[in-house]
Amino acid sequence: MPELFVAPDGDDSASGTRERPFATLDRARRAARDLTGEIVVRLRAGTHLLAAPLELTEADSGRDGHRVVYESYGYGTAEQEEVVISGGRTISGWRERDGVWSADVGDLDTRQLHVDGRRAERAGIDGLPGEITMTGTGYTTDSTAPLDWRSPADVEFVHRGVYPWTEARCGVASVSRAGDGRTAITMVRPAFGRALDLYNSTWEGQTSRGPGLPTRVENDAAFLTEPGTFVLDRSRPGRHVLRYLPRPGEHPDRTRVVAPVLETLVRVSGARDVTFRGLTFADATWLRPSGPDGFLHYHGSGFYVGGPVNTVAFGEGASVTVPDEMVTIPACVTFEEVSDVRVEGCRFTRLGATGLGVSGGADVTVRGCDFDTLAAGGVVVTGGRSVLIEDNLVRHTGLDYPGSPGIALTGTDRCTVAHNHVADVPHCGIVAGPGHGTRILHNLTAGTMRALADGGGVYLAGPQGGSPDDGAVVRGNVIKDTITPYNFALYADYGASWVTIEENVVVRADSTAILNVWPPLENVVYRGNFWDADPLGADAPPGGVVYEDNTTIADEPELAAATAAIQDRAGLLTPRAGTA
Repeated sequence: MPELFVAPDGDDSASGTRERPFATLDRARRAARDLTGEIVVRLRAGTHLLAAPLELTEADSGRDGHRVVYESYGYGTAEQEEVVISGGRTISGWRERDGVWSADVGDLDTRQLHVDGRRAERAGIDGLPGEITMTGTGYTTDSTAPLDWRSPADVEFVHRGVYPWTEARCGVASVSRAGDGRTAITMVRPAFGRALDLYNSTWEGQTSRGPGLPTRVENDAAFLTEPGTFVLDRSRPGRHVLRYLPRPGEHPDRTRVVAPVLETLVRVSGARDVTFRGLTFADATWLRPSGPDGFLHYHGSGFYVGGPVNTVAFGEGASVTVPDEMVTIPACVTFEEVSDVRVEGCRFTRLGATGLGVSGGADVTVRGCDFDTLAAGGVVVTGGRSVLIEDNLVRHTGLDYPGSPGIALTGTDRCTVAHNHVADVPHCGIVAGPGHGTRILHNLTAGTMRALADGGGVYLAGPQGGSPDDGAVVRGNVIKDTITPYNFALYADYGASWVTIEENVVVRADSTAILNVWPPLENVVYRGNFWDADPLGADAPPGGVVYEDNTTIADEPELAAATAAIQDRAGLLTPRAGTA
């Protein structure tokens, strides 16, 4: 079996043996093309810094029934080494003034920062000061505080809850004195103009137009008051300045500060028979929200980039504006039109977008991986066939883009999400958009919907097939602690059809489920489920819903005893620390 070795202190002019390893993954990738049989690239301990994304194409596939494997040295043994594939840059040359560290970082651009492995938050304030009016170009306020912002064109407004399931981000273009003594804040275009087009709704007699007032304002040196926060000043092109307010005990000579630089760590396009095992993918960012387009989130992993919008009515006097098309938040590790690719025992962490994205292709397996400390979701599959997402731990995701689900499928065929544990996420745990033959089996979601509303631990939207033979099955899942008000823990929504929801357990939710939605459910079966409260509409199920043999047990110990077998089987196959 041919073996190649890569070490952070290796040499790309070496032979790639254990004794004389390569320095880079790309050098090993090129060397693997000249080998035959089962090829294993073994990465030695340490941080493998990427100067550019690792790109694998069809030419990097396994051949003649063999695989190409990239794995940590000693994978699967007690001697397995810790390997980090990083797109980050260590920041040095700090100066200290008035307790704030600053460093000249050239043209570095990033939206995240990690200090000794801990995520640092961007400095910000809650809301915009003063009496505020939204205008066609931005905002005015009677407060003069924005005139003291040091780099106003770097400031970003956050709009949480512009729809209950939505959080948007728009940049500031400039701040100036208005003629009436007020302060004028001009927002960046086209983002703000598109926000005015998109975010329009009527609900319970109240009409909302545009993104409304910001709930948070971020990224200016004037906001550096909370230890452990940072700002990036880009006011001088090519001479950016990073500022950080340290936490007690941190010292610039003893603290490792890493700024993610790359947006993509690994891209696999058209390859087959490739495996990644035991690797940590870390330190990547996503820069688009900092640009003139902002981040106009609509739902889940989707955001608006312009184009037609439509007003959709639901219920009496209620409506919402919906984009014709959305774009999916990118992933820092991407598989595009691959076949028989496996990711096993890996970790995705400190990433500025989604952890892992699968687009098209077939027979992808993601098993035994950990996803944490992510700006967006853990795994997003779009258009894949026969994808298996199994035994993964997904937690602390959606930190910058909280509408992002922990695990999301859309447009997929015969994909399975099984035995995963999704915890501490700001919106939905597991999402299935329109598709065929989806299986959501024996997962545990806990602490979902921590920030936004109108979602659930498991959420399905749209047609899930065309008959009982290719519909979705949601079975044996345990959904606990769906946090915010206005949620439906086990949620079939927006015209979901051909779905069987059976033998699941739901406890501690605002609402366990809802049977009356718009567009209405069709060919949806709720059978043999257990919950601590009746779903909304269970007393008179609509015509498209079969509701039978479900059990409501309000007493939690009694419910736990009645569902012990289901709960014991749900969640991880290989438990991780801190998930008991």
